[in-house]
Amino acid sequence: MRFSILAAAAFMAATGPVLAQPEARFETNVGNFTILLEDAKAPQTVANFIRYAKKGHFNGTQFYRIVPGFVIQAGSMGADGKWRQTMKPIGMETATGLSNTRGTIAMARDEKPLSTQAEFFINLADTNAQGLDPKPGDAPNTTGYAVFGHVTSGMDVVDAIAGTPIGGGKGPFPANYPKTQVVIKKVTIGVAPPQPVPPPAAPAAATTDQQAPAAEPQAPPATPQQ
Repeated sequence: MRFSILAAAAFMAATGPVLAQPEARFETNVGNFTILLEDAKAPQTVANFIRYAKKGHFNGTQFYRIVPGFVIQAGSMGADGKWRQTMKPIGMETATGLSNTRGTIAMARDEKPLSTQAEFFINLADTNAQGLDPKPGDAPNTTGYAVFGHVTSGMDVVDAIAGTPIGGGKGPFPANYPKTQVVIKKVTIGVAPPQPVPPPAAPAAATTDQQAPAAEPQAPPATPQQ
């Protein structure tokens, strides 16, 4: 114990203040990956995801939508094909400064802002930000898809999942259902290794071609469209 305390003190002395953040560790039949959860920037969305994870909601579910070069999506469809019960929806949390770039995780939703439940997706391309980020000029937390973390290890596994042949003919997106089932065995919430506090970043230049995606009425709940 004394050694670990001294090591932590030495780390802080060398790197400055550190941030302790939660992380989600995904175990799948394709491999494992880890996502750092941005609880300081998206506290409501992270808390919602952690509640589901600690209840075991995601254990034994599957990735039921794969769109190469766009997203992989999962949440509530069990490996047995049955949909799991979800909790009360939360509001949209998109005015966070986080962007739908490659390797980020975000929540799916209906057209209504108060519709986020358990469905999530992982972005496969930086260009997703153009259609999935909040629309410039709109009121805060009324457009876009809420990013709440990013992959810190195992992006090769995410890419392998994205490369699974599709057209399995099941679920709300039959054309994008994998022909070989991709199962989430378990999602575990832990604490990420300490990271140095980054210096303030310069504000990004706003773009004019961002567009909020149309809702997909057949998804439970709706999801981002490419």
